[in-house]
Amino acid sequence: MRLAVGSDERTHLTDFVIEELKNRGFELELYGPLNKEDIQWTDVAHKVAKRVMEGLCEQGILFCWTGTGVSIAANKVPGIRAALCADAQTAEGARKWNDANVLAMSLRSTTETVAKEILDAWFKASPDEEEKINIEKVSKIEQKYS
Repeated sequence: MRLAVGSDERTHLTDFVIEELKNRGFELELYGPLNKEDIQWTDVAHKVAKRVMEGLCEQGILFCWTGTGVSIAANKVPGIRAALCADAQTAEGARKWNDANVLAMSLRSTTETVAKEILDAWFKASPDEEEKINIEKVSKIEQKYS
């Protein structure tokens, strides 16, 4: 699986997650300071979300200080369902009930242990067929205002 990964800052957490993803066999595209680009969180979120929207990456992972900004910016891109996840249960639910395709994490509050648990849950879960109607409703809401 090809993933777009971006952050507005390179930290021990981003380095840990990148290494963890590589060890799991994912192919990565890196954005922002992770790829020596000096860009702000809005631009990082847009680049990652655009790659997912275009189908050039299957999913995205974003980081910023709180995780909120990148999740808001990414969700402005059509077809993106970015979820800010602070724990494994939220990550599992985001994939299962929302078919989230971009994971956002906080650089401030996410530990390496929690990040690993989030990744485990995110990649283990898959969309629940019973929620398909709600996921389609989200797309219709998005189309209504496009």
